[in-house]
Parts: sequence; C-alpha cells; structure tokens
Amino acid sequence: MANATLTANSRAETGKGAARKIRQAGNIPAVIYGHNREPQSLVLNSRETEKLVKSISIKSTVIELAIDGKTARTLIREIQRHPFKRTILHMDFQELVAGETVTVKCPIVYVGTPEGVRLEGGILDQIMHELTIQVDPGNIPNHIDVDVSGVKLGKSLHVSDLTLPAGIKVMDDAGSTVCVVAPPKVQAEAPADGAAEPEVIRKAKADDEK
Repeated sequence: MANATLTANSRAETGKGAARKIRQAGNIPAVIYGHNREPQSLVLNSRETEKLVKSISIKSTVIELAIDGKTARTLIREIQRHPFKRTILHMDFQELVAGETVTVKCPIVYVGTPEGVRLEGGILDQIMHELTIQVDPGNIPNHIDVDVSGVKLGKSLHVSDLTLPAGIKVMDDAGSTVCVVAPPKVQAEAPADGAAEPEVIRKAKADDEK
C-alpha cells in the first residue's frame, strides 16, 4: 500500500466567490467527506499539492491528510483542473474508515514473456491497464501482478482468469479481456521476378531505350 502526506487547513467560507479568492491567493479549495461526517471545506497549498499529485498513483495512494493538527486517512476521489492551464482548481477527499471496504482503480503490471511471443513471434496486446477493485483501505495494493508467461499465440486472459490476493474483489466484468497474444504482423513482400512493374517505371525504361 502506498502512502503520502499532505497538509490542509479548514475554512468556513464556501461558494464560488470564496473558492476564487483561495485560488487568487495561490491555494486550492478542497473538501473532505466520509462515513458519519459532515463534508468539511479545506484549503491546500498549491505548490505542495501539485508536487504530491505528480509523484503518486492518484487512484490508489492513501493520503495522510493533516487538518489543523489532526490526521485523517483519505483517498483522492476527484481532481478538477483548468481546461487549458491544467492547474488544479478543486479536490475531493474521502476519509477512510477501518472495517469499511473502498473501491479503487489499481494499475496492472504484466509479468513474464508469453509463450506465444517467445516461441511464435506473437505480440502481447495489453487491453486493460488497471482493475477496479474493492478492498479494505489497509490492504490497497500498489499494483496487481498479471502473469502472462503461459499465454499462447491467439489466446487471451480474461478477468475471470486472474489470481488475486486474498481480500480483493474485482468489480470489472468477469468476461472482460485483460490481454491477448496476437499473431505477428505480416510484412509486405517484394514483387517476384517477372511481376508487372508500375506504369511509371515501365515508361521510364522505354524512354531510356530510345
């Protein structure tokens, strides 16, 4: 499980006007919500937050959010960005509660070289790059390993074929294709001797012979 820390301050003012002032001051408006707690409006330091977001896997990293001296374990649930500048405009955090599972997206890491690639020159086509899983917050994995070493040419792996750690439930459709070993691409062959030549080439040869 990946962890990171971030500092936030609570704020009383809400609404578009308050959010605009926060951004003008170089900060980011945010909110934290969760089980049995009222949504709480927050202020984040823009530079610290941008640096953090660039360094983590946003969808599966637990953020230890320090709010006015108290710490809450959270997940980032939404990041709103400026359409052109791509700066962060607003963030949503969900507080994690022990004993309650959460749904997160977890990256897939493909392990091994498929048999169809090693022996028959096939190409591994990675259809899925992440899985949607339900898991206890304390057991969120950094990634899910998918062993592809036994996949033969023309064969595929589906969600139902995956072996996952205990306590993890995949929310994706069981029949979804995770990856497939496709046949190698056939290169275009050069024309055989005596094959018809393009008209331009034939004309050029005729002119040379005159």
